[in-house]
Amino acid sequence: MGYDIERFVGYVNEGLLCSICRDVLEDPLQAPCEHAFCTVCIHGWLIHHGNCPEDRQMIDVSLLRPLYRYMKNDLNRLQLHCKNREFGCEMVCSLESIDRHERECEYSQIPCSNAGCTVQVERRNLDGHLAVCEYRSRECPNGCGYTILSAEDTQHNCVAELRTELELLRSEMICRVEEAKHEMESRLDSQRRHMVQKESILQNEIEELKSQMSRMMSDVRSLMAAERQHRQELEQAELEKREL
Repeated sequence: MGYDIERFVGYVNEGLLCSICRDVLEDPLQAPCEHAFCTVCIHGWLIHHGNCPEDRQMIDVSLLRPLYRYMKNDLNRLQLHCKNREFGCEMVCSLESIDRHERECEYSQIPCSNAGCTVQVERRNLDGHLAVCEYRSRECPNGCGYTILSAEDTQHNCVAELRTELELLRSEMICRVEEAKHEMESRLDSQRRHMVQKESILQNEIEELKSQMSRMMSDVRSLMAAERQHRQELEQAELEKREL
């Protein structure tokens, strides 16, 4: 939708009006037939129609283009009242700068920043409202450290609040201790399984070494027996040599 033409000061050229809503163009687009529309208006129109609402020529979203520069300049130079005029703002500025002004306008209605408060106040009165808002929060004057809402002042009990917090901390500590316990048990169990696996591997290696040692001892005994046999044969040969 466009800008309400009643907000503008002086004459507004017909060519700067949306062909659909008949208000002053907002975020304008132009069709090949040179008719101009607000972006929201023409997009909504083309959902149900495939032609220009002025001359019925066929158009498509892809054919829409930004407004000619000279028309855009004329549009930006138009003077209009702030939308908060009904609340007391007397600012009149160009269309090009109206959005910037209205974002900062002291007469703009803005929501209270306190959680739970649904009141909307003028920006210039926000500080005053925050000072008396029933949803404003402050630190307990008795020193318990709690942040309380003004509406809860009469119900606030430092001892009860601290006891509740202590119970929450106790429950949280118990949960953390249990989590740490489970984590340690899991780690110990994992290490235990690793040690058992390692022990099994070492045991197999020991058995293999024992088997190798047994084979070596058997080989040594065989070599010693062969050596004795060889020595006896040499001694026998020596005796036969002497006899000869």
